[in-house]
Amino acid sequence: MNLGSLSEGELATRLEGEGLFLSSGPFIFRIRSCLPRVRAGLRLAYADYPLAEPGYADFHVRVAAPNWLRRWVSPQVQFYFDQHPPFLPLPRVQAHALLEWGMNWCVSQHANRYLILHAAVLEKNGRALLLPGISGSGKSTLCAALCYRGGWRLLSDELTLIRPWDCLIQPLPRPVSLKNASIGVIQALAPEVPFTKVVHDTLKGTVAHGRPPADSVARQGECPPPGWVVFPKYRAGAVTRLEALPPAPVGLELAEQAFNYSLHGRRGYETLCGLLDRVSAWRFEYSDTDEALSLFERLAAGECLAEAAA
Repeated sequence: MNLGSLSEGELATRLEGEGLFLSSGPFIFRIRSCLPRVRAGLRLAYADYPLAEPGYADFHVRVAAPNWLRRWVSPQVQFYFDQHPPFLPLPRVQAHALLEWGMNWCVSQHANRYLILHAAVLEKNGRALLLPGISGSGKSTLCAALCYRGGWRLLSDELTLIRPWDCLIQPLPRPVSLKNASIGVIQALAPEVPFTKVVHDTLKGTVAHGRPPADSVARQGECPPPGWVVFPKYRAGAVTRLEALPPAPVGLELAEQAFNYSLHGRRGYETLCGLLDRVSAWRFEYSDTDEALSLFERLAAGECLAEAAA
């Protein structure tokens, strides 16, 4: 049974009662909330996600009003993990966005059987494309364009989970988070994709979340090997340009983007080395989304990336 098969009343009953047990990648989230914004966001963004049987959950989370007077003076919401609030409260209008950020935090801080990188990751023709990048690099926009228009399977728009025992990529498809001008760009590119309500004035600016492709959710148990690492950078007016990168600096950059590299110790080092043995690595600058889509289509077809950029 998928979340979308629940009626409005059934969804509310679960969220306000024992919880909604939602399967996302290899994890089960138990989500509770009585807030309409959370319910609406889940219904729109997670309609294709399978529901798990009530009982075991990897993460128990709740979004609710803080238990103090300020909830009436300045309406706010709090994210709770195992009954403890790891973050400061936010305005109530940001309730669903807070849930998304909190769920990412759960995985990045606690799923330590994987080496976790701050990178979008997609798959096509049996190999995974990693897109590491800091905020403002164009990573999320490129990821959204590839999964909504390029035919790439979304594995994650935010967290790359690498299995140390075989170096395969564990999918964690989640709603695609977009910020500021990227929202309008992707909505124009893929107008059929449902998006949550736009929320302004968050710590990340203006944000909205797009529903992931149904096929990506249905195939979230299929773990591909890595094939490419591309560091994207959007720059207005830039000519599409690629630069091949040697393994050593790529390994250093990926280690800096890892949430738990030090925790894994030698195993983390060996996992990154195994990754670097399997991928070609590039730095990519672009301003034209259509050109980017064409280039990555040729990449997935097995053409030399340097030739594709010429």
